Amino acid sequence: MRISLIMPRFLSFLFCCTSFVCFSQSLLPHQHAHAHNDYKQIHPLKDALQNRFTSVEADVHLQDGKLWVSHNHPDKNTPSLEKLYLTPLDSLLKRNSGKIYAETESPFYLMLDIKTEAGITFLAIQKALQSYPRLRCVRENCPVKIFVSGNRPVSTMVKEGYAGIGLDGRPDDLGKGYSADLMPVISDHFKNWSDWNGISKPSTQDFQRIKDLAQRVHDEKKKLRLWAIPDNEVAWEALLDAGVDLINTDHLAELNHFLNQKRL
Repeated sequence: MRISLIMPRFLSFLFCCTSFVCFSQSLLPHQHAHAHNDYKQIHPLKDALQNRFTSVEADVHLQDGKLWVSHNHPDKNTPSLEKLYLTPLDSLLKRNSGKIYAETESPFYLMLDIKTEAGITFLAIQKALQSYPRLRCVRENCPVKIFVSGNRPVSTMVKEGYAGIGLDGRPDDLGKGYSADLMPVISDHFKNWSDWNGISKPSTQDFQRIKDLAQRVHDEKKKLRLWAIPDNEVAWEALLDAGVDLINTDHLAELNHFLNQKRL
């Protein structure tokens, strides 16, 4: 009798873990953690959630009318955007009362780096999201914020509307009146701000340049992300101190551990 009561619960738990992701939705997520090229992880999205990330990045190609996730040209083994990200995130929202993480109202960020032609790929993303209305950020404090980078259809999105999808901004976009709703994040190459190697301390001048940029970004209520950073604890610490909001990393477990230590 006891076995018959326990087994259904165990099988339900096992199915959850193997079919999508097994992580504690009650854990407080890391607001500063961004998974660079998340699709290259052993378990895309799953590893990010298990390590309590709140931002992930995926390169997207439009081919044969479908959206594929890959850095280079898609092939027969390339997974679709829907399979890798849209369906799992939508399933989590259904299962977790409209949230990705139960302990926060802050959104989960999905950055789509468009690798094909900007306009038609953006239209394909809009069309795909028609099947996932929960993933369209059309209200304040939405649970998931999708924003596009790479080949960005800036003029189209500004003139014709963006239907709950945001833009990944650049420093040159600051001061142009773009709202934080349209442009929630400002991103740039780290080398545009510093040649620091992440081993010794950064120069005072470089640190101040990044700090000043962060202040300009924060004045517009946006988040700052720098890519191609020295991807180690020394750099993470310095960038957080300078005001960088999203730490761009390929080392998910290590950044999780680092941020956990900072909370102690």
